[in-house]
Amino acid sequence: MPCTCGYGNLCPMKILAVHNRYQRPGGEDQVFLDETTLLETQNHRVLRYEVHNDQVKHIGRLTLAKDTVWNTSAYRELRALIRRERPDLVHFHNTLPLVSPAGYYAAKAEGVPVIQTLHNYRLLCPVALFFRDGQVCEDCMGKAVPWPGVVHGCYRGSLAASGVIATMLTVHRALRTWTEMVDFYVALTEFARNKFIEGGLPARKIVVKPNFVAPDPGRGQGGGGYALFVGRLAPEKGTGTMLAAWDLLGTRFPLKIVGDGPLKDQVVRVAARRSDVEWLGHRPVADVHALMRKADMLVFPSQWYETFGRVAAEAFAAGTPVIAADIGAVAELVEHGRTGLKFRPGDPEDLATRVGWALSHPAELRRMREEVRAEFEAKYTAERNYLALMEIYEAALELKRVTA
Repeated sequence: MPCTCGYGNLCPMKILAVHNRYQRPGGEDQVFLDETTLLETQNHRVLRYEVHNDQVKHIGRLTLAKDTVWNTSAYRELRALIRRERPDLVHFHNTLPLVSPAGYYAAKAEGVPVIQTLHNYRLLCPVALFFRDGQVCEDCMGKAVPWPGVVHGCYRGSLAASGVIATMLTVHRALRTWTEMVDFYVALTEFARNKFIEGGLPARKIVVKPNFVAPDPGRGQGGGGYALFVGRLAPEKGTGTMLAAWDLLGTRFPLKIVGDGPLKDQVVRVAARRSDVEWLGHRPVADVHALMRKADMLVFPSQWYETFGRVAAEAFAAGTPVIAADIGAVAELVEHGRTGLKFRPGDPEDLATRVGWALSHPAELRRMREEVRAEFEAKYTAERNYLALMEIYEAALELKRVTA
């Protein structure tokens, strides 16, 4: 069938997208939805194999542990689906715990290329964050058996659950699953790519493709007279650092906080005693984008590496500069003095200083609004992302042709 999208001779394609949804919806779930929808708008046929972690409560502990390492049912279902539908390739997003790495083997058994997006650091760290006890932790990096993550109960605070994840990682490292069963990995930033290479994944198999923002929220003019935080209220997200910085600022500048999480009660208490801090809870995407367009700046105080930083890309689309911690992937997204400002991670004084500088330099902040929108249009639109995704798919199909 001839191509109808205008981007080459690969279209239309049939793509099987595989995702294990989380109990608490998050960025990975949204990316899965965005990418599969984008592919469909470009005349591709997308088959979705989805499972949901709500199913976990109906599964015994021993069965769940076994399925996390190798889920025979998922293997059989995926292999039957692939045999029946004959997709051109299989694109995995999250496999933990109900798909398991067995999904890769199902695709390979049917001769179909495998793509895996690296949304987090799970292949290198049992908790997937490189973060423990309030700071970056790489104790499991490069270890054949990630035993420190078990000793510290990093996954869900449980020795047993951490042991299951560590067993899954250990078994599949021994089987060379990560190096042999995946044709291409998609890292979201160069920083993340380098971390995965350091952790042992083959450099030749890791390509960089950032996430994208769709629909375009539209460019705002700022002028709302407030800073905005959007995200999970958790230690690794720098919630405590941000609140401490606003204590240092006094009442100089209002802060609006959108999100929920384990530190919600702390945020609520601060908002109750301070007129310049407002907790808005969870808000629909349209409301968040409206807040971004009016915000003078977005605060991104994360203290872990991140793999991307979707909220920063959304702020760029809205024309809003980002004040970000100088760590991990988000430090790659933000260029100091052009698309925002950087501060030392975990340092409330430095964050307060950067906010103060922005307030005293309104002309520079206006100039940054022009730059961030240009950055969005250059890197994070759906159109550019589609072209990058097609290049990855084409490379996977070409690899299949030359190795057949």
